[in-house]
Amino acid sequence: MKIKKITTDRLFLIPFTIPIAQEILNQQYTILSGMGLKPGKGWPDADMMETLPRIVNNLELVDEPSGFESWLIVEKGSKEIIGDIGFKGKPDGEGAVDLGYGIVDSARRKGYAVEAGEGMIKWAFKQQQVKVITARCMHVNEGSTKTLERLGFYQKIIKEEMVHWFLLREPGSKKESGISG
Repeated sequence: MKIKKITTDRLFLIPFTIPIAQEILNQQYTILSGMGLKPGKGWPDADMMETLPRIVNNLELVDEPSGFESWLIVEKGSKEIIGDIGFKGKPDGEGAVDLGYGIVDSARRKGYAVEAGEGMIKWAFKQQQVKVITARCMHVNEGSTKTLERLGFYQKIIKEEMVHWFLLREPGSKKESGISG
């Protein structure tokens, strides 16, 4: 299944590939430059660099990106990469996928995480096997708490320092996908 980019009002979400992730790990951007993209201010940040080996590991489990891995967040106007968003693998036996995201400091507090989250949620709930989306954040992370609340997530439990969130698929939902070619 060839995964297309997800388009929102201000963003493109583009699936990571192993070559893209490996280039970023080596602080090279040839493939991204060839796509007309450039690193945004502060990207990749330390969190992104720490996450990249897990992104590569997840991609090595599939023949090609399935959509349930990580995606680059690109600001449409500037074509700058400002973060990443995605799932930590395919749906489990209950149809749950776990969402994670990160936005560089210079692009925070502008609604990009909510906008990217909306795009990913719409895409995920178009996949028949997805019944629930989960997420976690530190209980002291006010930014992520507000983002998840704006996305419609509900708190499930607070375990140690982490808040566990969930969002159920709306029965009979016919939301537009926001997916383009």
